Amino acid sequence: MKVVVVVGGVGGARFLLGVKAALGLPPVGPVSDGAAHQVTALVNTGDDVWMHGLRVCPDLDTCMYTLGGGIDPARGWGLAGETWTVKEELAAYGAEPSWFGLGDRDIATHLIRSRMLRAGYPLSAVTEALCARWRPGARLLPMSDDRVETHVVVDDPDDPGQRKALHFQEWWVRYRAELPAHSIVPVGADEAAPAPGVLDAIAEADAVLFAPSNPVVSVGTVLAVPGVREALRKTEAGVVGVSPIIGGRPLRGMADACLTAIGVETSAEGVGRHYGSRQTSDEGLLDGWLVHTGEKVDVPGVAVRAVPLLMSDVDATAEMARAALELAGADVD
Repeated sequence: MKVVVVVGGVGGARFLLGVKAALGLPPVGPVSDGAAHQVTALVNTGDDVWMHGLRVCPDLDTCMYTLGGGIDPARGWGLAGETWTVKEELAAYGAEPSWFGLGDRDIATHLIRSRMLRAGYPLSAVTEALCARWRPGARLLPMSDDRVETHVVVDDPDDPGQRKALHFQEWWVRYRAELPAHSIVPVGADEAAPAPGVLDAIAEADAVLFAPSNPVVSVGTVLAVPGVREALRKTEAGVVGVSPIIGGRPLRGMADACLTAIGVETSAEGVGRHYGSRQTSDEGLLDGWLVHTGEKVDVPGVAVRAVPLLMSDVDATAEMARAALELAGADVD
């Protein structure tokens, strides 16, 4: 079985562990040659940013480290056993930006990526090379090899009455999404092309899942790349999303700030209707929608099922993923 999962960072990475487990694959680490199931993650790259001369791809790295067994489990991002000597030295020099920290071990990943990109390798090839070290047991595909960076338009905190655009990372990390967003724009997405393998993966899939990632700046940014939405509408696989909202609040992060910026209600129903139905809408994407136990949600044209959605451990996440696969019409036995 071929399963495609559209993901962002921490929540998406944890969901991938559950998808692998639901398919009987080891959640962490490589899978055996000739395994009956294949998982492909289409990963958001709109959060990517140049920092201190290095290209940082937060969502790709979080998925790679999580599935490869190197993630810091307490933070959910970065590497376990990390040290911060370089960050401290940069601070001693007064080097900006000081609000974004890179761990010493993590820097090695960014050094290799930046060197390969400057040598002319596309991001998809670079990601494949990095995964050869971490062996995540899933194919990680950046949504595009082209540069796409999400920016957020806010009131300028230093110039009252004026607005400015911030890179998503500055809005999210430095300002904790506390500056109200007037709009969120995936800069470069309109001119981008899907990375090699992305459209083929969707066309060949037996099931397509939307992880409970941020629907605006994670899943939404992947969908903004021309060709991706069209491929999802055409695929013969069932397309099922997992709500990132429980009881009107995000599972993690600050997705509510992003949803407010685009005028979508922070609710499981609001996000489900935002994605829409493949059956009843010319732009809709879903056949099925998973919401948390006890929630009553109506998304016209979409089969809604309520199951526990708390990713408390791999087993709980596997049950959630199994429900999503079953709703997509996939045989998980």
